[in-house]
Amino acid sequence: MSLNYEEIKKAINEMDISRPNRNDLNLIQKYLERLMLIIERSRIREYMMLADSKRRLFIINFVAGLGKGFGQAIGFTFLAALLFYLLTQWMDLPIIGRYIAKLLDIVDVYRK
Repeated sequence: MSLNYEEIKKAINEMDISRPNRNDLNLIQKYLERLMLIIERSRIREYMMLADSKRRLFIINFVAGLGKGFGQAIGFTFLAALLFYLLTQWMDLPIIGRYIAKLLDIVDVYRK
């Protein structure tokens, strides 16, 4: 059910109302106009149309999830590359390599 400003104005004018009550109705009419403007600006109708279509909502959320996942993967790769670059500049990686080699030897001994 969709009401517009003209329908509200027509309904108010069709009522047989005394003058003091008409002033109250004019005030209510102004508030209704503001409310209708706020609702139009907030795009509630578009959201409701989107929520009604489960398939469209699923597709939009699926694509958004893919985009977020791809962005996280790219971001993590960039940060990991930056971290390894900084480690190579600040530390001597052969020391870390020796620890990794010892760890691999311990794993090989455990396997046998």
